Amino acid sequence: MALTDTGIRQVKHSGAPAGDKLSDGGGMYLLVTPTAKCWRMNYRFNGKQKTLALGIYPAVSLAQARARREEARKLLASIPPIDPSQAKREEKLARTTAAEQTFEVVARQWLAKTAADRGANTQEKVTSALENNVFPFLGKTAISTIKPLDVLATVQKMEARGAIDTAHRVKQICGQVFRYAVAAGLAERDVTTDLKGALSAVPRSHFAAITEPKQAGELMRAIFDYNGFPAAVAALKMAPLVFVRPGELRTAEWSEIDLDAAEWRIPASKMKMKVEHMVPLSVQAVEILRTLYPVTGHGKYVFPSLRSKTCMSENTINAALRGMGYAKGVMTGHGFRAMARTIMDEVLEERIDLIEHQLAHAVKDVNGRAYNRTAHLPARREMMQRWADYLDKLRIGGEIIRLRAWGEQ
Repeated sequence: MALTDTGIRQVKHSGAPAGDKLSDGGGMYLLVTPTAKCWRMNYRFNGKQKTLALGIYPAVSLAQARARREEARKLLASIPPIDPSQAKREEKLARTTAAEQTFEVVARQWLAKTAADRGANTQEKVTSALENNVFPFLGKTAISTIKPLDVLATVQKMEARGAIDTAHRVKQICGQVFRYAVAAGLAERDVTTDLKGALSAVPRSHFAAITEPKQAGELMRAIFDYNGFPAAVAALKMAPLVFVRPGELRTAEWSEIDLDAAEWRIPASKMKMKVEHMVPLSVQAVEILRTLYPVTGHGKYVFPSLRSKTCMSENTINAALRGMGYAKGVMTGHGFRAMARTIMDEVLEERIDLIEHQLAHAVKDVNGRAYNRTAHLPARREMMQRWADYLDKLRIGGEIIRLRAWGEQ
């Protein structure tokens, strides 16, 4: 006789040592013990008698238990037959595995697997972007359960505070993590593809820079009057002399610099173009580094952080400029490149190919071949010294040559 909800609620254990079995048909029964009422199903698989646990009453109702019985019978009737107990174990294992494969776990696996494809500076930035903007919100969520709206809500937090470019970059990083998860069998698809057009467009703008000699002289005086952590002061003084990218400057290592030869060789792994870059050091640059060496020469980085053993923060130079009164829209750490590019070309009339090469841009010779890292090194060394000397003249109030206006002869 089939069971009823009323009968199940009222039934009590009779005292039988093995418990009381109340059949519901199809192999399913309710096992009543002194402490619980358990759903069970007896069946045969490969000639052996087996028992499948269907749950505990009342957490699993009569209707739910019957539904589980029918699912088990379908598995047994399939071709080839499937053992319901084995299927249950595999499903439980899959759920456990999915729960363990959180977004943070998978993201860190991806970071480790793909580290060789990125420079150290980029690896640090990507890791930091995830740790600061994604892990606090999605880090503990199983990656297989994350929906497009979950990612959107996360990146919109960055958009709301005005970091639109960062929001786009983080969405892109999340997409790479999801594609890795798909390849590893941990997710069905990259859910970020559904978010196309969901964020505000990134504002198009250039890095602010001072490109007039008179203003450059004022900036150099402000830099030499700046007081702060010795490494930050030295980095600020070096920035206009070498005009490398901010990330290349702040991650400079003493092992890359030969003060006697007055050369700084930046490894390919740190360069945007993934090609080793040679920076000839002017007399002024060498003097700055020799003065700094007793302070930071015992460590790895030329410009270490004040609070840790890593290199200084990417915000250090910009923060110093703000402290000197230069707003974000006037001058930035990246702006030293534009300052050098403009004044060296339009005032000092240096060869444009040498300037571009020193900026680590892709430069080709007359035959279309890319220059190697040592191309025109003597000429570049002389150019860098002329530039350093010119900056000194600007700083101490020497002769200033006005930029030619458009169309002037």
